[in-house]
Amino acid sequence: MDKSTIKNNLKASIEVKQKLFDDNSMVEKIADLSDKIIEVYKKDGKVLFCGNGGSAADAQHLAAEFSGRYYYDRPPLFSEALHVNTSYMTAVANDYSYDVVYERLIKAMGRKGDVLIALSTSGNSTNVINALIQANKAGMLTVGFTGESGGKMKEHCDILINVPSTNTPRIQECHMLIGHSICEIVEQGLFPQD
Repeated sequence: MDKSTIKNNLKASIEVKQKLFDDNSMVEKIADLSDKIIEVYKKDGKVLFCGNGGSAADAQHLAAEFSGRYYYDRPPLFSEALHVNTSYMTAVANDYSYDVVYERLIKAMGRKGDVLIALSTSGNSTNVINALIQANKAGMLTVGFTGESGGKMKEHCDILINVPSTNTPRIQECHMLIGHSICEIVEQGLFPQD
């Protein structure tokens, strides 16, 4: 049994999270994004997510935290991961291109003042970049959850949350931690409890 892999992964994950913890500007950026999302919801806006593979799973998870609940019962918030309609995804990928699957949904769903949170550990996923470009055209707040370099998507994001790592699993672990923190702040901000 190889316990060293487990210990090494735990250590690496802690190290990346420690870098985030020590980066006051990143913590401030995440807090600012949380406040912006609260304001979007107060104006009856929505938060859309997109990503591929593990990032799609993370997008769906975070959308569910908003639209369902996070810590306690409260009204649902309009949030959706754009990949969840498989008939749409396969039709558009087949008839047009996988590169436009999210862009087309932003054209259909995105409105000025809404938020798009685009997840890509490399920052170079073409379909995610195209979604950001379309969201910017629509006047949405564009947010990128990515890795250290930011990739090509950094040019198209109003707010870039670039985790200080090049290791995909470590980046995704931090995306979920950051996303959960945002969900908690938004829930408390919109539906405060005693």
